[in-house]
Amino acid sequence: MALVEVSNLTKIFHLGEGFLSSRPTRELRAVDDVSLDIEPGETLGLVGESGSGKSTLGRLILRLIEPTSGSVRFNRRDVLPASGADLRRLRRDMQIVFQDPFGSLNPRMRVDEIITEPLAIHDSLNSRNRRTRAAELLRAVGLDESALARYPHEFSGGQRQRIGIARALALKPKFIVADEPVSALDVSVGAQIVNLLRDLQREFGLTYLFISHSMPVVRYLATRIAVMYRGKILEIGPTDDITTNPQHPYTRSLLEATPEIAVFDSA
Repeated sequence: MALVEVSNLTKIFHLGEGFLSSRPTRELRAVDDVSLDIEPGETLGLVGESGSGKSTLGRLILRLIEPTSGSVRFNRRDVLPASGADLRRLRRDMQIVFQDPFGSLNPRMRVDEIITEPLAIHDSLNSRNRRTRAAELLRAVGLDESALARYPHEFSGGQRQRIGIARALALKPKFIVADEPVSALDVSVGAQIVNLLRDLQREFGLTYLFISHSMPVVRYLATRIAVMYRGKILEIGPTDDITTNPQHPYTRSLLEATPEIAVFDSA
């Protein structure tokens, strides 16, 4: 049984000249009739160029954006009609790691506040136990407990992304959307983050939707790959099949444009 089931998901943005303009609005189909499943414990790599609709699809699945039509089921529960307590329960199990480690952390909050904020909202732990949990999460992502009292600007980009990952893990989710989590980092630091995500998946039994424009990164981490272009899934299948025998010319062009990066194996 799939953990995540996406059926005929569509998101149309209406672009116009402003509400006083007489010009008709233009439709942008950012996500166009997408259907896919994600199995428990797997990493589905979603790959495509900028503007292909990858991040929009990830946010639709988490209901950070409301869809125009279609359905999303998580662990056999309908995500889109959920509200109130039902939606809060779903939020515990579905988290996101954002692309920008500089913009995704509140600069006015200390690290312990950033990591424990989800616990304060969703959990009954007292402040002492929340801080203990935050220290455990920092160690899990390779940072020292002393980081708890510091602010985001005191850390490098890779360290900030580790903090973002710790925050995503705070509520012990089953499913994480990793939205271009290494694109803002240099190659060696990005390789460390990719390997961290792989190790955390094994340790905590996580399921990932890993979004990237880089075929080598997706090839290294993903169980299966879905190729997206102009809002549509062009092909989807096991990683070996997609990378060694691509069926669509666009997939072949992605493979040719991004040569393999060996640093991932040694990071």
